[in-house]
Amino acid sequence: MSGSHIDVPQTEGCAFCDYLAGRKPFTVLWRDAETAILVTREQRGQGHVLVVPVKHRQTILDLIPAEATTLMSAVVAAARAIDEAFGRPGIAIWQNNGLAAHQTIPHVHFHVAGTLPGGDTEHEEVEELSVDATDEIARLLEPHFQPPTA
Repeated sequence: MSGSHIDVPQTEGCAFCDYLAGRKPFTVLWRDAETAILVTREQRGQGHVLVVPVKHRQTILDLIPAEATTLMSAVVAAARAIDEAFGRPGIAIWQNNGLAAHQTIPHVHFHVAGTLPGGDTEHEEVEELSVDATDEIARLLEPHFQPPTA
């Protein structure tokens, strides 16, 4: 449990920490000392990325104010890149805290995705893409991505 009443998933290690440390392959669109943007292998919308703090924090309630500010700036930068790269009529942003809210990885993260051609995002199971496929999504986003400024 984090420093709150929220029950977080119990896992062996942290997948996001493993990706950020290079222990497991994953596409990193952008990273600085505090925040990273990962292209998820489970694309639930156009250009679906995950915005995570580099420092392990289980839920949004565990962030200090400066981390929250830099994280939100990166969410906005990711949304702008998705909008410009894919021209979607909507951008979905969601974030889950705790088992009751369907959090599956105990490391705070924001999902940012352009809507699908019919609207909305995919809520059911989706095919897991290869790292090569997510690298291609990153190549589509990179020309439109402007790193956030503090």
